[in-house]
Amino acid sequence: MGRNSAEHRRQCHPRLHAPEDTASLPIPDELLAEIFVRLPTPADLVRASAACVSFRRVVADRYFLRQFRKLHAPPLLGFLGPHTGFDPAEPPHPSASAASAIALAADFSFSFLPAPDPAHHWVVWDVRDGRVLLRGMPLEQRRWCATLCTGGGDEDDEPTTTAEETAFRVIWMGHCEDKLITYVFSSSTRQWQAIRSLTWTDLSAGSLSSTETAPFCRRQYAYGCFYWLPNSKHTIKMLVLNTRKMEFSVAEPPTEPKVCYRHITMVEAGEGRPGLVVLTYGPRGHIYTIWRNNNGSSRQWQKDKVIPPSPGSGYVLRQSMGTHLLLNHWGCSSFDEELCTDLRTLDMKTLQIERVCASTVQSFAYSNHPPSLSSLTISNDGY
Repeated sequence: MGRNSAEHRRQCHPRLHAPEDTASLPIPDELLAEIFVRLPTPADLVRASAACVSFRRVVADRYFLRQFRKLHAPPLLGFLGPHTGFDPAEPPHPSASAASAIALAADFSFSFLPAPDPAHHWVVWDVRDGRVLLRGMPLEQRRWCATLCTGGGDEDDEPTTTAEETAFRVIWMGHCEDKLITYVFSSSTRQWQAIRSLTWTDLSAGSLSSTETAPFCRRQYAYGCFYWLPNSKHTIKMLVLNTRKMEFSVAEPPTEPKVCYRHITMVEAGEGRPGLVVLTYGPRGHIYTIWRNNNGSSRQWQKDKVIPPSPGSGYVLRQSMGTHLLLNHWGCSSFDEELCTDLRTLDMKTLQIERVCASTVQSFAYSNHPPSLSSLTISNDGY
């Protein structure tokens, strides 16, 4: 009886876990995803995914990758020139190691593509979100332009398939005597479609003769819109293309920047509102003034803040990437657009200027997540 009672107590009492048993309990994938999505950099996520198979399974999930890429902008890896190839970020830039690895692994001469014809080779025409738009035949650049637009539709919609994640569009604009003509190529339909364009009268640019250059240049991007900035002090408006609606409009910059038309750039100013950065030169250095569009109207701009003068000279605004400005730096006030220049970034939050590398003025910024954080796809989207 006593022996049976003791045996019964041993069976009924819960077994206490030893410390090593408790420590080995698996962590749910949902909790791992919440932890990994908060890692500060893509490099940290790559290292975490290499730790074990279960971590890699969580990181490789398509939904997780979308969430991570939404919260973490891809790092700037270097610059890709139309004819000069890839110039990777150099030490001590934080992306130098990844950029060096990509420079060794990738073929930025595009020798794996068949030549367009015996007399020509592929030329880089645009770069966006890790994709590269190439041009095969020489055309008169002064009379037309092409822009790569990633995403196949409304950027607010969540992509649900690999095809939607990798969709892209190409926007082709031709400058005719009385108006712009615009066509959009979709990788989803593999067709070109004309969209309504504006006349030069709409843009207060009069008419464009056969010998004139276009009144707009230096394409910028912010919050789903492309902006073409004035190419002359006589052209005081900006051309805007909303890529969600594929509609053109005209925006008028604030009065002060109109006299500095070559030293302005668009920027994402926060809360979905575009901003305009103006570079002026003072006796103590460069002054950056940020104008913010407060209510979405093309004419409602308000001076947001003024960044104190930065030491040195020879800085020229190039474009923006998120909360950073890209700057050309010659170290002097004069420059030649064909020469190499130091390319630097200015963090508008910390005001820190950081050197990236040396490259030509006409090169394109190349940003991308590591291949292990990208969906694996193979595509051949010629047009």
